[in-house]
Amino acid sequence: MEKQYQIELLDGEYWWGGAVADGIHMPFGNQPFERTLTPNLTPNQAAPILISNKGRFIWSEEPFDFAFTENLLEISNAKGDVQQGEGYLHLRDVYKAVQAKFFPPTSKLPEPLMFTSPQYNTWIELMYDQEEEKILEYAEAIIANGMPPGILMIDDNWQEDYGVWNFHPGRFKNPEKMVERLHQLGFKVMLWTCPFVSPDSSVFRKLMADGLLLKDENGMVAIRQWWNGYSAILDLTNEKAVEWYQQQLDHLVDYYKIDGFKFDAGDPMYYKDTDQSALPTHANGHAEKFAELGRRYRLNEYRACWKMAGEPIGQRLCDKLHSWGDNGLGSLIPNGLAQGLMGYAFTCPDMIGGGEFQNFLANSDQLDQELFVRYAQCSALFPMMQFSAAPWRVLDDEHFGYCLEAAKLHERFGNDILQIAESAALTGEPIIRHMAYMFPEEGFEKVNDQFMLGDDILVAPVVTKGTTQRFVHFPTGAWQDEDGNIIQGPAEQLIDAPLSRLTWYKRVK
Repeated sequence: MEKQYQIELLDGEYWWGGAVADGIHMPFGNQPFERTLTPNLTPNQAAPILISNKGRFIWSEEPFDFAFTENLLEISNAKGDVQQGEGYLHLRDVYKAVQAKFFPPTSKLPEPLMFTSPQYNTWIELMYDQEEEKILEYAEAIIANGMPPGILMIDDNWQEDYGVWNFHPGRFKNPEKMVERLHQLGFKVMLWTCPFVSPDSSVFRKLMADGLLLKDENGMVAIRQWWNGYSAILDLTNEKAVEWYQQQLDHLVDYYKIDGFKFDAGDPMYYKDTDQSALPTHANGHAEKFAELGRRYRLNEYRACWKMAGEPIGQRLCDKLHSWGDNGLGSLIPNGLAQGLMGYAFTCPDMIGGGEFQNFLANSDQLDQELFVRYAQCSALFPMMQFSAAPWRVLDDEHFGYCLEAAKLHERFGNDILQIAESAALTGEPIIRHMAYMFPEEGFEKVNDQFMLGDDILVAPVVTKGTTQRFVHFPTGAWQDEDGNIIQGPAEQLIDAPLSRLTWYKRVK
């Protein structure tokens, strides 16, 4: 039986949690808002958690829906028991309590290179034309243009077919040599993969005969529409299906020396609660099983996920528009902060400039170079940063130079970011942190355009067009910029923020 709950809101109480994509609407509590998590139909991570700055929490092992009205938080359609807690001091205190009880950290860290160097994804640059020669040209150009090497992700369409995880022989004449060359250039190599299987193929017929594919409510193999057409889906509640999938991936690791995988799709929206699987679960549970599989590979990336907080998984924000608004650059900080407050410490913003390829294509003839630079700067002091469209190709020399400086800034901070990530693996705390998380008594609950990197670095990117000055909220203490100037907080101060640099400060102890 589904359960309903009502919680009266306290004066000045604000809440975070539910779905990462709603970070742009957080904190909740000051205006009406509702979210359905049964199932999660957003394109990013979600979890059955809500925490407040007044030290209260809501948690369930199963999905629920919630709504904020003027004075109430209403929980509905709860699929399991909902636990409530209170009496904690503030946002950080209640987060640490919930994290320790419900999703304790594993002490394991994803691949360190994810944090110390930029990532490069071939998607926007090559789209579906993933070919050996073009991939090598892209990698060589990264180095030739002075960009730091790092992780190179070869995206969708390198493979023969969905479910046939071999290099396409027509597009890759010597994939072993290609990977060898990429390693020589200083890159670790990831391949895109997904849990879908194209119908009417020999692999599909074999998996169907072995009972390794998800079935619909009528007991027939489920064929679902997704952005690349219609496909069957591996039943990852079935250990034999997991074993089969891992065999395909392990072959790529062992034979071609692939370093890791970008695990895409697998969103709850492609499953149904009525689907028949080896172990009964709901739509969100199938996404959770997909994420469990990726833990085997230290170099991994997910975009969609259910629960799995505290695990050594790289969690990217969903594909963004080439825009300044809430579906573009304006979403990176609030949604990244939401990831951290839901236990997803190892966060990555979307591809610089916007990774929603149709929107990027539509704007390719009138690319906003200022926007591209601000994307790069906003990403530079996130735990990870990821390029795709080649900045040396789409920008003039001046704007490319600013992006290059952002990449080098990330590399310069790489060891510091890695140390904070190593601490996050042990403690479960976010790497980038909400101002209200770090300074609970200073009224920062609604500050969503700056963040803390660890305990001591305050980062204040520009996220609005044509802006060369911005107000920065300084907490109590002394804050030093990279030129050595010190500002004493608490203060709200108008700061110069030219296009040529990212605004950041270090706490002076």
